[in-house]
Amino acid sequence: MRSIGPHHHTIVKDAAIVFFSVILAFVLAKTHIVSDILMSSVELELVGSFIAGMFFTSVFTVAMSTVTLAQIAKANSIILVALFGSAGALLGDFIIFRFVKDRVAEDLMYLLGVVQRRRLASIFRLKLFRYLTPLIGALIIASPLPDELGIAMIGLSRIETPVFIPISLLFNFLGILLIGLIAQKI
Repeated sequence: MRSIGPHHHTIVKDAAIVFFSVILAFVLAKTHIVSDILMSSVELELVGSFIAGMFFTSVFTVAMSTVTLAQIAKANSIILVALFGSAGALLGDFIIFRFVKDRVAEDLMYLLGVVQRRRLASIFRLKLFRYLTPLIGALIIASPLPDELGIAMIGLSRIETPVFIPISLLFNFLGILLIGLIAQKI
């Protein structure tokens, strides 16, 4: 009988965390808790920008957060909304980054198996991959697309936390600034 290695337990634990996160997000969306929090924070302006920014990072809350940030930007300084919103988004991204950074890459490599692992490892060693992957990840963070994919791409490129923080802050700032500019034009 084959023994179950420690990597199997890590994958099961990570899958369970993702599963329960999806369930929690689904419950929050169905009960309108997040939308109620975001709508009540609109009146708080800069604090509301920070809170909406925190929710700007997740696949389940990005749409509500984008609408909230647009509403706040219509009545306030776009620069301040983008600054406080990007600080909140940085906090959300940092939590995701800490979970995703090493573990997703390790889990992916383990699941792909030995033969595919060698091919995939050779792709990861390409200089183009090392530069292009974090750039694409940063552009995803700047967009209203969920940040999980962008953060996973940055995590696969092995960028360290001191480099990730300014990238997340800058690209979230640019994304929220663009949302604010569009909202003021509409």
